[in-house]
Parts: sequence; structure tokens; C-alpha cells
Amino acid sequence: MKIIIVGGVAGGMSAATRLRRLDESAEIIVFERGHYVSFANCGLPYFVGGIIRKRSDLLLQTPESLGSRFALDVRIDTEVVQIDRVEQTVSVRNLLTGEESLESYDRLVLAAGASARSGATDSTIPTHTLRTVDDVDHITAVLAGVETASAVVIGGGFIGLEAIENLVHRGVQVTLVQRGSQIFTPLDPEMAAPVLDRLRERGVDVRLGTVATGASGQSVTLSDGTAVPADLVIDASGVRPDVTLAEQAGLRIGESGGVWVDGTQATSDPLIFAVGDGVEKTDAVDGSGTLVTMAGLANRHGRSVADSIAGTPEQAEPAVGAGIVAIFGLTVATVGWNEKHLIAAGRAHRIAHTHPANHAGYFPGAEGMSIKLLIDAATDAILGAQIVGGAGVDKRIDVLAVAMAAGLTASALTRLELAYAPQYASAKDPINQLGYVADNLAQGTSVNLQWHELEAARAAGAVLVDVRSAGEFAAGSIPGALNVSLDELRARLADLPPVPLIVHCQVGQRGHTAARILTQHGFDVRNLDGGYRTWLAGTVTSPILERALA
Repeated sequence: MKIIIVGGVAGGMSAATRLRRLDESAEIIVFERGHYVSFANCGLPYFVGGIIRKRSDLLLQTPESLGSRFALDVRIDTEVVQIDRVEQTVSVRNLLTGEESLESYDRLVLAAGASARSGATDSTIPTHTLRTVDDVDHITAVLAGVETASAVVIGGGFIGLEAIENLVHRGVQVTLVQRGSQIFTPLDPEMAAPVLDRLRERGVDVRLGTVATGASGQSVTLSDGTAVPADLVIDASGVRPDVTLAEQAGLRIGESGGVWVDGTQATSDPLIFAVGDGVEKTDAVDGSGTLVTMAGLANRHGRSVADSIAGTPEQAEPAVGAGIVAIFGLTVATVGWNEKHLIAAGRAHRIAHTHPANHAGYFPGAEGMSIKLLIDAATDAILGAQIVGGAGVDKRIDVLAVAMAAGLTASALTRLELAYAPQYASAKDPINQLGYVADNLAQGTSVNLQWHELEAARAAGAVLVDVRSAGEFAAGSIPGALNVSLDELRARLADLPPVPLIVHCQVGQRGHTAARILTQHGFDVRNLDGGYRTWLAGTVTSPILERALA
């Protein structure tokens, strides 16, 4: 069997090496239009920042090493420009010589990935992406030639945040230009607030609701009428699926814009398969087509396509979309849908905010985190989660991703038996705590109110009761709140008006206790989810959510 693979990074190379391990006799040719194959593209920003010191560490394999170990025919600087499905051939162009040729195939794998989407309104702005080894070579050359460098980064997503952190690490003055009114849009507004604060604390000039409109000399003009210095412009505004070959060949394109594949990674032509960032995945939440541009999925599906071609296909699991990024000591992690997505889809849901420490508070070095869990209102299924904090975030998002994939309900998180020692967790792990909140909501033991619902509830006549201590209240409070500390609550029931009450504490736990007391004394009570801390983060970004709700 002759197998041609278009694309020699992540999914494509995983497919090639797995195929060889399954079939020693197959002829396997890999065409890569770039000059490098099997490189660590997720490590590129960290080479720019000097965290990864050796450029060679990024180059995991070469055509020669792949030929020697796996007997692969890897051809770099070579582009597949056309597919003839009837003749089962591809037209190939050598990008160095311009020479064109035809290659036949028995099976074809498309792993062309995604292409960068420009975030500059003027195409003459000299921008570079951060996706290839060539990009890194150019960026490091520019920085090496400037004594005090400045840079503009367009886009505050995964790659944008990684680029910013590593540029600042090198001493570069960075301006972040973000088209939307929020950075890192996988997060909901109140969860993104600490990330914005951390960027500004580290001296990053963040311009929200702004685009780059032009360039002159060593500066970039922005839509807010200002010009910012820029020896370097990195465009990290996102990617779009590269479906050029698939469209030319008449293959089906999915609703998300990626190449449609079935559960075995086969396209609408059973002889052609597709993997990677250019391919549509099945969303674990609602079964729709979605785009998930993560290396883990690309590698996993590359392995799957090899199994399919070798005759042992397995159905791919739906994608939960787990992702994680670090920014100046903060770890930011997401899985599944966010609240904005749920609102747009009109899906009924419940929300739980918690603010636990990563391990026992009495053990030195405890770090806080903020967790947001999104739950199906009818089934108690986990629809998504977001976590922002220090140590331990990665561990908890992975538990939640596994719980989603396994179909555990939010309440079932209470029953997970997780490893405990005081330097690693609490006896009630943050995941268990999240489950307790979710279970209370499911059972009706607690009724909560979201930070962005508070204003409307008060306008309808509800009274807000702050059950923190007098000292906490004096240090900062929600305007108009009545302060009755939890420890005094039973003695001061007569001070509370006979109207719907909303109680809150710092993070929600004392608020729940107060709500239980008041409910059993006949009051109509809701607990402000996540307490004062979540409300405070949300008020910074409330215009963002208002636009999302609209």
C-alpha cells in the first residue's frame, strides 16, 4: 500500500510513524511545505523568551532521522497543490526548484493544519506569526539587533499570552492589541479579570477594543488614534482551518469550517483521511461540529488514522476542548463551554464559583485559585469549567476533563476519592468542594444568584445582606449592602426586612450557611455565587457580559 501524508508536524507525523509500526511493507511518503518536520511548535514562544535555550531542542526529528528509524520518505520544502480523486494522484511542487510532479496514492492523509488569521486591518503592516521555526528565527534576529526592544502583540489568546510573557522575560516593552473588549475569550469576563490585572502589573500596555490600522517606521498606529513603538509585530489573532486542498478536491467541509471527518478520521472520500487543526471535531457538549486546535488531539487523531488505514479503526471520542496556559505565574485552564456560549445557545444551566486553596491552608505555601463550573440545569451534567490561579490548577482541570469525558455528573464530584496530603491538597479537595456546591444546587438545598444578576434582583426589591465581619465590610463592600455578620445572624433576625434576601460573604461558603439559617426561619433567600470576590472581579468587566447577553 502506498500512503501519502500531506503535512509533517503533529498529526501528520504521528500518523506516519504509527503506520510504520503497524505495517513494515507500506510505502509512506510525507510532503511538508516548510523546511522543518516534527518540531516542537508549542515550545517556540519559550525559545524566544530564553526558557528553552537550545534551538536544536525544538527539532525533534529530521527527514534523515525519520528515514533511518522509520523508513519514511520525508520531503520538505514540497507542497501538494492538487488532488485528483478519480486518478488517485496528487500534484506536487518543489518550492525550491519549482519542479512539479505527480504521485499516486492508495490512501491519502491530509494534515495541513491551520493558517494564521490576520488581526491587522492594513495588510502592509509587517507582522509575523509564532507558528514555525522560521518565525522564531526572524523574531530572535530582530530582538538581537535592538538594544531596548518594543513589540506589539495582536491577540490575547493562547499564543498571544505566551508571546507576551516570553517577550517581557527578555526585557521587551510589549503592547497588547485586542480587537474585543476582553482578553483570552475562552474565559468568561469575571474569570479573565485577574489575567488582565496580572498583565498590567507586569507593565504590559493592554489596549482593549482596538485594532492595528497602520505602520510607519518603528511604530504601529491603532484604531484609538495613538501610535505605539514596535520593533516587532507578532500577529497572534487566531487561525483558520486550511481547507484549500480539501475544497479543491470537492471533499465535504463541516459546519465549523473544518474538513468533515467521520469517527475514523475518514473524509467524504473513503480513501482520504484528515487530522489536525484543519479538521472538524465533534463537540462533547452538544455533538455539533467544532474546531479544537490543540496538539494533543492532533497527535491522538494521527494515531487513530493510522489504525483506520491499517484495518483496526476505532471511533474517536468527542472533544472536551481542554486547554491551559501560563502567564506571569498565573495558570489559566479551561474545558468545555463557557457561560457566553451557553447563553448564546439558549441552554439552561447552573453555575458554581469557588475560591479554594491548592492545598491545606495551614501548610506553608498555599496558593489560591478561582474555579467556575457550568452545569446542565436538567441533567446535572458538567458542561464546562474554568480555573485561574497558582499551583494545582493543572491537576484540577484534568480531573474535570476526565469527569466530563466519563459522563460524571457535577454532584458526583463529591464522591471522587483523590490523593490527599496537606502539601498537595485538602482533605476536602477543591474538586470535592465544587461537587458539594453543585449537589446543594441540584438538591435545592442552596439557591444562588450570579454576580451579573444582582443589579436586576435588587431593582426588583431584593435586599443584599453582607454576612462578613465588620472589619471585612469596612475594607470593601458592595454599595447599599446591609452588614449582619454570620455569627450575629440568629440574634438579629428581626433587623432583616420581610422581602427577598440575597446574602453574600467573601467567597460563598459563609453565605451558604447564612442562607440555610435564614431559609429555615422563613426567609426567601439566595446566595450570591462566589461571594464578594467574584462580584468584584465581575464589576470590572460588566460591560463585556452585557454585550454577551445582548
